[in-house]
Amino acid sequence: MPNDSPAKTTISRVDLTVSDLAKSLDFYTSALGFRILKQADSQALLGAGTTNALLALHDDPQAKPAPGSTGLYHFAVRLPTRQALAQLVYHLALKEVPIQGFGDHGASESVYLVDPQGNGIEMYRDRPENQWQRDDKGQLQMGTDEVDLDDLLKLVRPEKAWSGLPEGSSIGHVHLHVADLEQSIAFYRDILGMHLTQRYGSSAAFLAFGGYHHHIGINTWAGKDAPPPPAGSAGLRSIDLLVTADGVEAVKERLAGAGWSFQTEAGGLIIEDPSQNTLRVMPA
Repeated sequence: MPNDSPAKTTISRVDLTVSDLAKSLDFYTSALGFRILKQADSQALLGAGTTNALLALHDDPQAKPAPGSTGLYHFAVRLPTRQALAQLVYHLALKEVPIQGFGDHGASESVYLVDPQGNGIEMYRDRPENQWQRDDKGQLQMGTDEVDLDDLLKLVRPEKAWSGLPEGSSIGHVHLHVADLEQSIAFYRDILGMHLTQRYGSSAAFLAFGGYHHHIGINTWAGKDAPPPPAGSAGLRSIDLLVTADGVEAVKERLAGAGWSFQTEAGGLIIEDPSQNTLRVMPA
């Protein structure tokens, strides 16, 4: 178990296939405040600032969701401050955007919703690491409690209109449906070099690079041995991981040692996890 990926390894971008690009763009820009960085006929890159894309939408009018398959459970956008989370929640209420729920996970506070395609989205802010809950052995303890909305909304400045995702927003983590939990843990831990930070029984686990609470969540809630989605389905297309050049080579060596197939692209690697979720490991 290598567990040696540097703490600065991050998830940089999530790519989704959507069946109605115009409708999806309206949601992501007006409801969540993404900015369109670049748009062609069938693809749009969105971000929180003016340069780095956090989300790529690929248009395919024939694409349909594939429930009961592996793929995306949700992707999570990390906001830089609690103030930003409060302003977003207030903005969503004003626009009457349906919210699925809220969760206080100890390390973070979150709001959950879905896009027009049915893709799960988590918008959250982290607490300082010294406030993360750990047991007497130092093991991270994440749960799901109610968010103190009254306290959160005290931070809202009603006179300040929501102006979009603030600079410093990023893809904090991605949570995936997988076919086999143990097989997936072994892949993300032993091949990608992540740490197993917590698991929930036999159905879910969380893994991270460096000392973060999690960059990848995995679960079997779509069903044990769930099949991958049919080719051309709507939903997750790929996840980009940014690592150092040495980190790319280390992953490549572990892939080769395990006999795991991969492709190379622009100095990086394209890999499928055991449930055929596509990862792009790219040099920072």
